[in-house]
Order: sequence, then structure tokens, then C-alpha cells
Amino acid sequence: MKLFDTHFHYSGESTPEQYGEAIRSCLRETDGLPEPERLYLLANGGDYAESCRARDFARTTPDAWFAAGVHPHCAESETHPTVDFSRLLAEPECAAVGEIGLDYFYDHAPRERQRQVLENFLELALATSLPAVIHCRDREGESGAYCDLYAILQSFAGAGGRMVIHCFAGTPEWAEKLLALGAFLGVTGMVTFPRADNIREVLRMIPDDRLLIETDAPYLAPVPHRGKPNTPGYLPLIAARVAREKGRSMEEIARLTTANAFAFFRLKESA
Repeated sequence: MKLFDTHFHYSGESTPEQYGEAIRSCLRETDGLPEPERLYLLANGGDYAESCRARDFARTTPDAWFAAGVHPHCAESETHPTVDFSRLLAEPECAAVGEIGLDYFYDHAPRERQRQVLENFLELALATSLPAVIHCRDREGESGAYCDLYAILQSFAGAGGRMVIHCFAGTPEWAEKLLALGAFLGVTGMVTFPRADNIREVLRMIPDDRLLIETDAPYLAPVPHRGKPNTPGYLPLIAARVAREKGRSMEEIARLTTANAFAFFRLKESA
């Protein structure tokens, strides 16, 4: 069985080798689930410094790639020009532009600035023929971020852009609209949370060929590790719950989500 964690964050507090050992340790703590023979990894950047750390991780870790971008939380504070990111995106291990998007829940950056940064990076995605890894979060009962994101992504998709809405936690209605644009949807450990019925409802409507799984480590550790730091080593727990909700075997979910990841990011599996 092979699994692909399409979204995690590498802090650099440990070396890539030490982080890899921590992943292997967590793989042995997954309640008797089969340990994958290979675990593919995509480290995502939320600003220039994190994007560089993600690149360094991918350079030294087998079966790993990275994405470079500016998270909406950092849209106001990031000072590096887009030319610096262009150099990162040209690296052979770079598989995507991200994490980018809109966050109207915390509003750490002015919304107009968030939209401007998102549009700038979507232009980079089109120029480099790389897919975009999108973050979107609204306040409870509001839909402003999804409305603004959808308007921006319509143009991006119309120009041939490819995208995944990572850690999707929106409504089934928004899932349907984004899927109609060609988006993939990423499912995290939130699918195991007792009160996350909306995520499980959306999961059951995601077509097989648009489903990706991810940990978003170090955040959102799945049950029974909720509240602890997350790692890609807990991905089997997510795959198992996705399989349960979809009425499939874990091996089948592993196979199709891994194939989806390689197709979406246009990667080639090494021997």
C-alpha cells in the first residue's frame, strides 16, 4: 500500500532526517492499520522562509516534493518579491504554488491585500503550469471568503489553471460549485472529528478522481491523537476513515488517492 500526504508543513525545528524518523514512529502508532510501503510527501510553504524550508526538505528526503507560496495570514507581512518565489517555483522538486488563498476567519491581513496576493500567485501558477494549493476559511455562518474565492477561481480555471482546495471544510453547495470548476478537494484528519458531519457529508459526494488526502501537519491531528502535534505518519488513520465513509477498502482509497496526487501534480513515481 502506498499513500500520499499532499499537504503538510515542515517547521525546520528538526532536521529532515529527524523528522522522517518521527514520521516512521507515528506510522507504528496507527492502531494496527497496515504500514504503507511508501509514503509520498508534499511540504507546503506559507511564506518565503517556510517555502525555502519546504524546498530543503524535498531536496534531501526521498519521495518528497514541495510547494511555495504566501498564506493569507502572511499576505501583509511578506516582503519578498514574486521574483524570489519564481526562482523557487523553477526548482525541480517544486510541484505546486501554495499555500495561497483567503482567510476571513482570522483576518490577519486586510481582505483586499489577501485577494491581491492570491491573484498574483495564481498568475505565477499559470505562468509556470503548476497547480495551486488553495486555503479558504470563513467565519461561522458567513460565506464572503468562498464568494470572493469562487469569483477569482472562475478566471483561473477558465485560463486552464488547476487547483486543490486543501482541508476543505465548506458546505456541500460550495463543494459542488468548486468541483464544477475542476477543483480537487483535500480531506484532513478533521474527517475523524465527532462533530465534523459536514466534512463527512462532502466527502461522500467527492468523485473518486477528485479526492486527495492530507494531514496539514502539524495541525489537525486525527482521532485518537487529536490535540497532539500532527505528522504525516498519521495519514493511515485518515485513509482508513475516508474508506469507511466511502464504503471502500483502505487499500482502494490508498490506491486511488495516490494515483490522483501523481496525476494532479503531474509527478512521476521513482523506482
